[in-house]
Formats: sequence, structure tokens, C-alpha cells
Amino acid sequence: MGVPLVVLEGDLTGQELLEQALRVLEPSVCGVPLELVRFDLSLAHRRATANRVVYEAAEALRQHRVGIKAATTTPEGPGDVGSPNALLRELVGAQVILRTGRRIPGVRPLAGVVAPIAVVRMAVEDAYGAREWREGEGLEEVAYRTTRVSRRICRVVAEFSFRHARRLGAKVFGGPKYTVSPIYEGLLKEELDAAARRHPDVPYDPQLIDAVYALLLQTTGESLVIPALNRDGDTLSDLVLQMFGSIAGAESVVLSLDDDLQVRVALAEAPHGTAPRLYRKNLANPMAMILAAAAALSYLGVPAASRASRAIYEATFEAVQDGVRTADLGGAATTAEFTDEVIRRVRAKLEAWQAFGLVEPSG
Repeated sequence: MGVPLVVLEGDLTGQELLEQALRVLEPSVCGVPLELVRFDLSLAHRRATANRVVYEAAEALRQHRVGIKAATTTPEGPGDVGSPNALLRELVGAQVILRTGRRIPGVRPLAGVVAPIAVVRMAVEDAYGAREWREGEGLEEVAYRTTRVSRRICRVVAEFSFRHARRLGAKVFGGPKYTVSPIYEGLLKEELDAAARRHPDVPYDPQLIDAVYALLLQTTGESLVIPALNRDGDTLSDLVLQMFGSIAGAESVVLSLDDDLQVRVALAEAPHGTAPRLYRKNLANPMAMILAAAAALSYLGVPAASRASRAIYEATFEAVQDGVRTADLGGAATTAEFTDEVIRRVRAKLEAWQAFGLVEPSG
């Protein structure tokens, strides 16, 4: 029996890029006998099942612990099926979304960014899933929204940020706009300050979220971990990833953590959307989805999967370093050609590691 991996299918270019990543996860490439547990989360199927498929996918994630997800379409109209992302995060008990911008070899970044910058985004609560309504008519119409954050989620975000910063040798930087919102946003600031007292060895530089945006453009190149509320983290992570050259240059991981911050569920995905203008053109950058595949392997807890994860990370960045790039990174490679090159390098790495006795022979 293979190692189960939950696969959540999506829409348009998102699904095309998922299929590229699954090519890299073929047992003949990565050396891991994966058993793919697939769910169709395309907009059409979510509508046809009234979102039942999302609940089924969440149950599979809770059972098998690790998954990979394609980008999906969120309909704009009220009363539709909405976004599966927020629903999945609620159903699996996620607290953190981790997105790490890192230097893409041979690609010139913006400002002075050199070292990794990780955004630790609150996965639930805040502006997402808020109750909204309007009252009045004409120019007197007023829109309202009721949002919430809990101390429990704020504490997980804060503690995870400091532990992650210690692993990276980074500084915890930034925070919410607590001066304007001392009760609501101040809850996260209180938990960050408390975590800083628990981890005096980790550098801590609290800043208001608007200052974070400005100071990132003046960064001296040090490694940073930036904790953020859900809405702030959503917008901030897009900026951070683009500063390194492309939003398609890094993976995103949704994490459900237990009380000891051990991973219960890890769902890896690309941070970008479905890119409809690139659909069926074979031009989109598959890096983020391929890196998501590498991230998913790293959470499986299987030695062969950990080695394959490392091989995929190295092969992806080495391919870019050697000039195999899609158009968004200034190259001429198609989507499939970039994936072909990653596959070739992964196979070569794993074969070389086995020849040097770094990998147990298969079978």
C-alpha cells in the first residue's frame, strides 16, 4: 500500500499547474510510492455538490494529514458556493498559513532582499468569513461588517512565529495596527509581546503593519519572520513574494497545529490564483506548485519522502539558476519544459545519492 497524499483539484491554470506538480510526484521520479486520494474542487463540481465535496476533502485531510491543492475559482455573486479555501481551513482546524519568500537564483530581487522573509498569516477569523450587511438607501446606505479574532489563534500565530524565527536564525518583525485598534488588533500584539518574553534569544522588532510595508522596501537583507492578521497577511505575502521576483516562486502551506505546535494537517498550495489569461497556453510558471509538492513530501514523515523533497527543492532552483525559466522570470521555457527539466534533475540527484550510499536501494 502506498503513502496517502490528498490531492485537491482546481480550476483553469491552477489545475494545469497541479498536473505538472503531480508529474514530479510520480513514483518513477521521486521514488516514493504515493497513493493519491483525489477530490474535484473545481467550481462546477462544488456547485453540483453544494460544497459537499469540500467537506469530504477536509475529512480526508484530517485522516491522512497531508495534502496538495490547486488554485480554485471563487465566484463573486452572493449566495454561491464561495471560496473553498476559508471553508477548508475552518474544517481542518488550521491556525497558520506559512509563505516564505526566498532568493530565486539568477533573478534580481526588489530592494535589498537577500535572506528569506516568512509571513506567518492567521489562517482563520478576522475579515474572512465575517458577517456583512447593509442598511439604508441611496447615499444614506451604510455597509457593516462584524469580524472577530480569538486569543487562542493569536497565541498560536505568535508562538509559531518565534519558534520559526529561531529555526531560520531570523528576527520577528512587524505586527498589527494596534495603535488604531487596541482592543481588536491589540490582541495579537499582546500575544507577540508575551511570546517575545518566552523567547528572549529571538530578536523582536515590533512595527505597525503600515510601517512594515515601507520598511520592507528599505530592508538590509536580514532574514525576517512577519506575523500578521488574516487580511494583513494575505496582502503582505503577495508583496513579499513578488519582491523576490515572482509570486509563482514560492509555495504556501496551511497548517493545523496541536497544543504543542506539532503538525496535525499540512496542506501545500501555490499562493497565486487560477490565472485564466494563461489557461491552455503552456506559459505559466509551475515553480510554486512544484515547490508545494516538495513541501507536502516534507510533512509525510517518511525518509524517502524527505529525500525526494530536498531533491525537488534543489532541482527547481538549480534549473532556474542554469537559465531554464518561464517568461515571468525572463526566460523562454514553457510550463511543460520547465517541469521536464526539474524531473530530469530530480532523477539524476536521487540516482547519484543512491550511488554514493546516501539513499537506501529501492525494493
